[in-house]
Amino acid sequence: MGMHRYALALALVAPLFGVNPEIDKNKAQGSPTAPVVMEVFASFDCPHCREFHDVTLPLVDKDYVTTGKVYLVSREFPLSGPYHQYAREAANYAVAAARIGKYQIVADTLFKTQMAWGQNGKVWDSIAPVLSPADQKKVQALSKDPGVVAEVQKEYDAGVAAGINATPTVIVSQGGKRYPINAQQLHYGFLKGLLDGMVK
Repeated sequence: MGMHRYALALALVAPLFGVNPEIDKNKAQGSPTAPVVMEVFASFDCPHCREFHDVTLPLVDKDYVTTGKVYLVSREFPLSGPYHQYAREAANYAVAAARIGKYQIVADTLFKTQMAWGQNGKVWDSIAPVLSPADQKKVQALSKDPGVVAEVQKEYDAGVAAGINATPTVIVSQGGKRYPINAQQLHYGFLKGLLDGMVK
């Protein structure tokens, strides 16, 4: 049954070819030597991304990341347009926080407070309380650093090059092959079927 689910899952995703973008280790969880790499391209203002972050990722973490089977990598894919005017600012703050080892707490907070800052635009006010005064200064300065801004753009460009046009999108990699999984397929049952086949 497990192999059947894996074959079915694999049939629904077409492999991508090309080199994986560089991984920011401060935005990754698990073992870098895990047999499977799972990249999550998300926008902090996307409700579907918040749901995936809150509901599905904890299950992936428990079953695959903490057991050394999957290396989980967060990728920035800030949406643009009139309904997404604060997404890139949020991504810049998150990547800036990664530079001081605080990516996860800032990312968690951005998703948790999404409804508020998504409407009032007060992105900084939403994340400042989870940082110490010293870290606040560092993150504010780093969020404008050309290297941080460039990293956000580079990940976004890598997503576009991979054909991503909606969030969240996951790319699962194993042995040089990369399989994109779109938002409609991102429920835990589908992921489990795919990952179980890959890590056996």
